[in-house]
Amino acid sequence: MIDYLSQHWFVILLTLVYIFFCLYIGWYFKKKASSGVREYYIAKREIPGWVISLAFFSTSASTNTYIGQAGKAFQYGLSWAWVGLIWAVFCILAWLVLGPRMRNQSAILNSFTVPDYFQLRYKSDLSKAIRMLSAATILFATMFYMIGIAKGCAHVLEAVLDIPYAWGAFLILFITCAYTMWGGMYSVLWTDAVQGIIMFVVAIIMVSLPFIYVGGVEELMTTLATTDHVTKGGESMGNGLVSFGHLVSFMYILGIGLSIGMKQISDPKSLIRFYSIDNAKSMKFAMIWTPIFLGISLICVMGLGALVHGMASQEEAAHLIQNTDEVVGFMLQKMDNQLISGICVAGLFAAGMSSLASVILIVGTAFVKDIWDAWKPQSEQVIIKQTKMTMALYCALVFVVTLFPPAGIVELTAFAGAVYAASFFPAIFGGLYLRWGTDIAALSSMVVGMLGTVIWRFGFRLRIESLKDIHEIIPAFLLSCLVYLIVSRMTKHRIPDSEHLDRLFSV
Repeated sequence: MIDYLSQHWFVILLTLVYIFFCLYIGWYFKKKASSGVREYYIAKREIPGWVISLAFFSTSASTNTYIGQAGKAFQYGLSWAWVGLIWAVFCILAWLVLGPRMRNQSAILNSFTVPDYFQLRYKSDLSKAIRMLSAATILFATMFYMIGIAKGCAHVLEAVLDIPYAWGAFLILFITCAYTMWGGMYSVLWTDAVQGIIMFVVAIIMVSLPFIYVGGVEELMTTLATTDHVTKGGESMGNGLVSFGHLVSFMYILGIGLSIGMKQISDPKSLIRFYSIDNAKSMKFAMIWTPIFLGISLICVMGLGALVHGMASQEEAAHLIQNTDEVVGFMLQKMDNQLISGICVAGLFAAGMSSLASVILIVGTAFVKDIWDAWKPQSEQVIIKQTKMTMALYCALVFVVTLFPPAGIVELTAFAGAVYAASFFPAIFGGLYLRWGTDIAALSSMVVGMLGTVIWRFGFRLRIESLKDIHEIIPAFLLSCLVYLIVSRMTKHRIPDSEHLDRLFSV
């Protein structure tokens, strides 16, 4: 134990300081958050723009990015950075196209969650069914996303601090669950803001490490272009690490990029950020700075794995190419610097917690507010209590599944993003922009989007070799959008009344 502490004391100290800070924030907002559903779920719509901007960035770029996506570049080379470009474009679209209208309409409707937005916006005898279906979709997709985050953090703690994988997953899940349960959306957003600052700095630090280790830019790029490392199939990489499309097809890059990027325009944990911002001035600030924070971080992180080849021997690379989720942990272990490891582990913890906190709260609101309370209304205090209980139980379930993860971080995240985009985007965009969108169209597009994602992945993509690079997001999203448009036109008699629509579209 003494040897262990002498070797890791600084990393442990920084990590503990960060964890106690997050727990303190949750405890600080405990009383204020528990005063009502509006406070607990959306922080009373009083959060400044700079906090929302950093929170949106930090929750978008989780450990799935800093560990999973960064590690995937070890297998696919610098070409993988194009995923980040697609992602950044959709961040800009989210703030330009969805943000202002989502904030205005949710305030007019007194909406607290994305599923209840659907019910209040489409306003019919089917609205409750739409709300419950969207809540069930959230519970399904979020499971895969949370497993990816917990898996990534557990691998880093195992590599840097020799903490067993199971204990690492347990710590990240239940520490985050604790401060989220206490402070609700207040603690989520304020801790996310601090986590965003840490993550931004850590992204810049991490991308510099391979260059420092090898001895400079020219030396590292020469090493990458002439590597003798082999691909996952055992073939020589040659100059594939620095050649576009040599190690991965453009269709696969496009599919993963779309599934992750489009998650920002359909994922409830991102959309709920628009609910909490305090005014139009703050919205404009966040609209400008959020893509900048995210874009710079993605430039640093998305190609990182390719650079780590310069730090790995042929034997080490052969292991990492089969286990890309371990690449970042390997890099920190190879540097063997307590200061750097301490800062980066705290940043990777921040990346995981920022996204976990958001989705943990979304899961609680989806089950309690959008299924339980929609079926049998409860008092506000009972709703808050049930939400906290649901969050704890869901985290326990995620922990058990994380011990036996069904896929790697990138695939888990991309699948969750595909489910959200194909199921929710048509109903969200139609609700915000199309007066003639109908309830049946929203319900139909959700069903088609969910089924299309699952069927394409498990019925076609994973079974037919020629289709393996065509991600499920592409056919499922296109089909769900088409269904929404066609069904809306076929069911014009179900368009909500003019008074309701005038109220929503007057701003």
